[in-house]
Amino acid sequence: MVDIESLSGNPTTSGGKESGVRGRTTIADGVVATIAEIAIRETDGVHSVGKGASKALGAVAGRVSGASGRGRTVKVEVGEKQTAIDVDVEVEYGVPIHELADRIRANVVDAVETMTGLEAVEININVFDVHIPDEDDEDGSDGSEGAVSGRGGSRVR
Repeated sequence: MVDIESLSGNPTTSGGKESGVRGRTTIADGVVATIAEIAIRETDGVHSVGKGASKALGAVAGRVSGASGRGRTVKVEVGEKQTAIDVDVEVEYGVPIHELADRIRANVVDAVETMTGLEAVEININVFDVHIPDEDDEDGSDGSEGAVSGRGGSRVR
């Protein structure tokens, strides 16, 4: 969690004639993670954010008010003025990954720095899979078709 003191003359405060501290704003780590996750999801070429259980839990936890950071799909470390972000992504097939990573970083930096005032100093991206659209088309609605053989009938990605 980070505390930010608002000083007079700061463009985000109204007035600006008074001197000194006007108050304290506390930004929870989960807020930074949520902002980053939304910026990542909005990047063209990203199929999904997170992997496995953290992906499923993050999707549910992200919709529950006051949900804890456990199971989040984006991990953050927040200092007094800076933040570092780690994320796992699945990319769309055919998208140049190095260019996508640059776009993800630009979107995250813009969103986090604009909304929180924190400097995003490091954004680590782990590309764990490539989404191939044809795989979804071949899957049966009951999950029995397209299952990976030799793995107990469960679909593993």
